[in-house]
Amino acid sequence: MVTAARTAVVQVTAAESTAPRRPTPYRRTAIDVGAQESGVGAGLAKTRSATAGTAPVVVEDAPPAAPTPALVAPVSADVAGASPLAAAGGVVAAAAQGRTGLFTRRPPAVRRRPAVYLAAALIGALGISGASAAPAEIETRAVSHSVSVAEQLGLEPTPQVVVDEDAASHLRGLVASRNARDAERTAAADAQAEADRLAAEEAARIAAEAARPKVVHPVEGARLTSGFGARWGTLHPGVDLAAPMRTPERAVMDGVVLEAGPAAGFGLVVYIEHDNGDVTVYGHMDEILVEPGQIVRAGDTIALLGNRGQSTGPHLHFEVHVGGLDGQKVDPLPWLRQRGVQI
Repeated sequence: MVTAARTAVVQVTAAESTAPRRPTPYRRTAIDVGAQESGVGAGLAKTRSATAGTAPVVVEDAPPAAPTPALVAPVSADVAGASPLAAAGGVVAAAAQGRTGLFTRRPPAVRRRPAVYLAAALIGALGISGASAAPAEIETRAVSHSVSVAEQLGLEPTPQVVVDEDAASHLRGLVASRNARDAERTAAADAQAEADRLAAEEAARIAAEAARPKVVHPVEGARLTSGFGARWGTLHPGVDLAAPMRTPERAVMDGVVLEAGPAAGFGLVVYIEHDNGDVTVYGHMDEILVEPGQIVRAGDTIALLGNRGQSTGPHLHFEVHVGGLDGQKVDPLPWLRQRGVQI
């Protein structure tokens, strides 16, 4: 009988291993058979009397939220009246043979695995022991090993490069030499540019000088009213050139102003000595614009035409003294014609 019971248990176990499993409920609760017949599980475990001639055996695991129908196995009276071992063997054999009405069961629940629980307990114990040992390990590492910020950020440290001092010195010398050559070239270019500028300015000055007239008319647009020679019983040592008041009077050639100011008979007078030694005289002006010692060029305005002194109207009295201030007074018209100016 014992052997048969063991065989039946093995068969039942094999059948359960192939059946679908569900998670183990949180707690074990007895189920009312009457509630199972009515479709409502109350979550209570009871042993109630079955139909006449049967001895019910009820065992149920159900979660509080969703009760599961109870498992009821009706056993015949002859089996119930037998010895406990024989009764158990009969029940197991009936279940193994799949007899309906003898043993009705719900889908098997997942059996608790003592080995799994034991492994979980061991893992938890090891985790607790590891957690308790971690501070000491971290403290030991902090003391024995210094971690840089670059290592924490995952950056590779830059390897130190060994520099040959002789090569570095040679390189510095090359750089200095190149810089010196560049500076020399820059200075030479600047000097050449300055020389070119000065040469261009000189060329422009020479061209302007060549284009500038060397002798000009003393009063542009004036009219000859009196010539050189005897007049009113005396010598008139110059020519008179009439023009409107304050018409510009110009130096006929380049020279230096010898005198500029009041004079008897002229009212105001200007004397200019030229490069050839001759002196030209300008009288009766209304205003003088130069001063003694001033250098003038041909065509420069030296005064404004007027009517000062012994004068009968606005005009310029113009004289030429050959050889200097006290030199011979000559007719200005031929003197000007010799130099290209017609009056």
